[in-house]
Amino acid sequence: MPDFSTLVKLKHVKLGYQFLVNHILALTLIPIMAGVVVKVLRLGPEEIVNLWTSLHFDIVQVLCSSFFVIFVATVYFLSKPRSIYLVDYECYKPPVACRVPFSTFMEHSRLNLSNNPKSVEFQMRILERSGLGEETCLPPAIHYIPPSPTMEAARGEAEIVIFSAMETLFKKTGLKPRDIDILIVNCSLFSPTPSLSAMVINKYKMRSNIKSFNLSGMGCSAGLISIDLARDLLQVHPNSNAVVVSTEIITPNYYQGKERAMLLPNCLFRMGGAAILLSNRSSDRWRAKYRLVHVVRTHKGADNKAYRCVFEEEDKEGNVGISLSKDLMAIAGEALKSNITTIGPLVLPASEQLLFLLTLIGRKIFNPKWKPYIPDFKQAFEHFCIHAGGRAVIDELQKNLQLSPEHVEASRMTLHRFGNTSSSSLWYEMSYIESKGRMKRGDRVWQIAFGSGFKCNSAVWKCNRTIKTPTDGPWSDCIERYPVHIPEVVKL
Repeated sequence: MPDFSTLVKLKHVKLGYQFLVNHILALTLIPIMAGVVVKVLRLGPEEIVNLWTSLHFDIVQVLCSSFFVIFVATVYFLSKPRSIYLVDYECYKPPVACRVPFSTFMEHSRLNLSNNPKSVEFQMRILERSGLGEETCLPPAIHYIPPSPTMEAARGEAEIVIFSAMETLFKKTGLKPRDIDILIVNCSLFSPTPSLSAMVINKYKMRSNIKSFNLSGMGCSAGLISIDLARDLLQVHPNSNAVVVSTEIITPNYYQGKERAMLLPNCLFRMGGAAILLSNRSSDRWRAKYRLVHVVRTHKGADNKAYRCVFEEEDKEGNVGISLSKDLMAIAGEALKSNITTIGPLVLPASEQLLFLLTLIGRKIFNPKWKPYIPDFKQAFEHFCIHAGGRAVIDELQKNLQLSPEHVEASRMTLHRFGNTSSSSLWYEMSYIESKGRMKRGDRVWQIAFGSGFKCNSAVWKCNRTIKTPTDGPWSDCIERYPVHIPEVVKL
């Protein structure tokens, strides 16, 4: 027998299978329609006239049929959800004065933890393997020795991050502050009174009837929760727009104790923020960059381990910090599994869904030891924006979703250049793809974020138009250097 593996490449077989299943309806209807057309063309003129005259049209039947068609069309268009467009967005770019090279970070750690050299060594090992670069930034209050995390300094960081992003967004879109209908601000760990959303309203003297929301304590996935909230509000408020601001204020949350589980966030979290303009106005369709297709949210808070895996608490000495559990990656994997189980049927082509179903049936009926089929999400999306929570998060998702290095390039480079900017990291990644000139009309983008609680949230966007390479934005002065090689360990 010939060796078929050398004659037929499995890749080509899979491509043929995908084409056949995904276009089965067209492949079935085209021959039927062609047969009908050929049959009609073979008829003579008299036969066609006789066929037409043999059809009897009753005026009552015509009117009833027309009324039914109009009624069904009206019900369909009235019940159809409004399209939500992402007009534009802007990411905050910290000033050079806020940069924290490895040498500066370690020097400050040695001075702040002079009585605990083991904690200094632990932070150095984490930083060496973190995937962060030399240009990430921390707020001014953290540059002091010792750090000065006052309420005034925290408000100052919030003002510079949020106002800078919003003012650039206003300039890019021509939006006036008083024209904003809905305002949503999310910041997980800094929740002052008055709220950050009230701070924005006061700064820009917005209307008194603006619908404002302030989300806190929802972790790094709060950005997509804000998008979901904005979508729901825009469904019930026609001809409106919404501005979503996603950030994390680092100043009051810089841990100054000795617990290793709480020192980890110090090594990863950095300054950042983003402002996003959404609209349901049909007039914005032509200038909008993206259209929101799906938002899927998964919450594992019913499980105690998941609930406590990212937990704000005091250490033995009374220092408040964020404790990260060793089970974090396993819990994130379970949350991701639940999320993709929900989003898969919404986005995957029929060929992938059929393979998944057949494998599932085979495992249930024939052999439970069969390896479960992992759907190929590369068939559903051209771009992936994975929350840049850390190197381990990106590695795990790349492995589980069988993604290529190019698919996770935006996430790795964002982590390298800006660090973990919490809920805004997804927008730095989107900006990276645009700055590389890779975003084309019709491209689909999958944003995946994880957050405390524990949550895994996804958003699917479809590109409305080919995005021109921007000349400004957070990547404008460094995009030519990227992608860069990130070694497994950077010796300090």
